[in-house]
Amino acid sequence: MKPLSRASAPAKIILFGEHFVVYDRPAVVMAIERRAYVTAKPRADNRIIVVKSREMGASGAFTPSGEYQPIEGGLEFEPKFKPIYIITKRILSLSGEETLGLEIEVDSSIPIAAGLGSSAAVAVASASAISSLLEMRLSRDEIFRLAFEAERFVHVNPSGVDPAVSTYGGILLYRRGEGIRRLDVEAEIPIIVGDTGVKRVTGEMVSRVSDLLMRYPTVVESIMDAGENIAKLGVEALKSGDMRTLGELMNMNHALLCALGVSNDMIERLISAARRAGALGAKLTGAGGGGCIIALPEKSNVQGITEAIRNAGGEVFVTAKAFEGVRIEE
Repeated sequence: MKPLSRASAPAKIILFGEHFVVYDRPAVVMAIERRAYVTAKPRADNRIIVVKSREMGASGAFTPSGEYQPIEGGLEFEPKFKPIYIITKRILSLSGEETLGLEIEVDSSIPIAAGLGSSAAVAVASASAISSLLEMRLSRDEIFRLAFEAERFVHVNPSGVDPAVSTYGGILLYRRGEGIRRLDVEAEIPIIVGDTGVKRVTGEMVSRVSDLLMRYPTVVESIMDAGENIAKLGVEALKSGDMRTLGELMNMNHALLCALGVSNDMIERLISAARRAGALGAKLTGAGGGGCIIALPEKSNVQGITEAIRNAGGEVFVTAKAFEGVRIEE
């Protein structure tokens, strides 16, 4: 066993297909250069699993029976730390080291509950750091499966797209029934991310779409069919480097998400500001209900769009494609 192991995994944006991907439609997802870092090390007090988050300013311990005991902060942090506990217990079981105590520390630059895959990036980095600490040679596929299993606790019915892109990096075409296909995209794709500052729960947004589908099946199925066609055209635009078409398709995808009721006033405010400032396209990314929007700029207009989103009330940063997925940082 190593004395310490540190791993990281990237955040993501969804260019096309959020919500539709839950129902076996394709999604186009891009890893971005914001990362979650996880450090794992053994503890002397066997079987106690301690999880700390610098960003949240919270920590807590899980007993052998799975009971959560707050150290810093209250019981409200248990749901955020439970996926890490689930991953840790699973890896300890696979390694035969079930009586080992561990300390897991999270240090992330990814906004929480903002549609950028924060929980998935932390789950993927945790699986990598813990398995590396125990000198287990897990494949990326195995890391993905462990993170996906833990994501079920967070999001109830996750598509799997978040842990997939955090694991593999780059730009992926993901379909639940077919799995992952890496897209060979040479074009530079600058992306401006605007955070509404409105926190939301992915599971609630997924349930909202599910309810709508049950009430209006033919209408919602038609919306999802349109979303699938947009995603397919988006892949072609990415491969050819046609940024103008990519932006137009992003705008169309956002209109479909509005029809599903997952946008809100603040999302629309930031998107309108980005488009008025000259963005080729702008849309919400992730589950909606808050969180982040993404805007596709022309290279000459990055600053103008950034300032427009900030003036509209959004926290904003400029990012680019992360070629590398999960990695060991030692």
